[in-house]
Amino acid sequence: MERVVVVVNPGMGNIGSVVKKMNRIGIQPVVSFDRKDILSAEKIILPGVGHFATAVRKLKESGGWDVLNEAVLVKKIPILGICLGMQLMAKHSEEGDEDGFGWFDAMVVRFKVTDPYKFKVPHTGWNHCEIKKDSLLFKNVVPDRGFYFVHAYHMKCIDPDDVLSLTDYSYSFVSAVQKGNIYGVQFHPEKSHEQGEKLLKNFVQL
Repeated sequence: MERVVVVVNPGMGNIGSVVKKMNRIGIQPVVSFDRKDILSAEKIILPGVGHFATAVRKLKESGGWDVLNEAVLVKKIPILGICLGMQLMAKHSEEGDEDGFGWFDAMVVRFKVTDPYKFKVPHTGWNHCEIKKDSLLFKNVVPDRGFYFVHAYHMKCIDPDDVLSLTDYSYSFVSAVQKGNIYGVQFHPEKSHEQGEKLLKNFVQL
């Protein structure tokens, strides 16, 4: 029986790529920002591309902020944040000096690379993940084959138990997180070929 997966569409993500990748693994997601759809979902995916503070404003103005808090914190529906979607799960971001959901005790900061000629910001392209703890999200995924990144900011977690993986770009930064039913990846699984497909399939099958 097909699981009901809702891809949240608040107008801040590359929804088409996510839907296309989900279709490749045999899932027809519901693309919606409707309260009823989100609260009845079995899984929620929160993509995001763009400015942190702008995304927070859009979510709050639309009512999506409260709906997602209810779905995630009260109903305990598993959620996967992608890129900005993951960053929104932190307490605060330097980008726009704005508060996030606070689901993770974490801050979002801009890359402060040691050599700006060698390490361009945004960090763009393929990079590896170092898995820090066991998680079904990475089942049968080969992190050494790499994932696709596009971001100028990254999450800094206070609690190391929240960290699923680290990636090196001038220094080590958090590239995936998990706490209970809440998952986040800084990279784009929808652009990461076979490894991304495996990760998305793992999330759907949690």
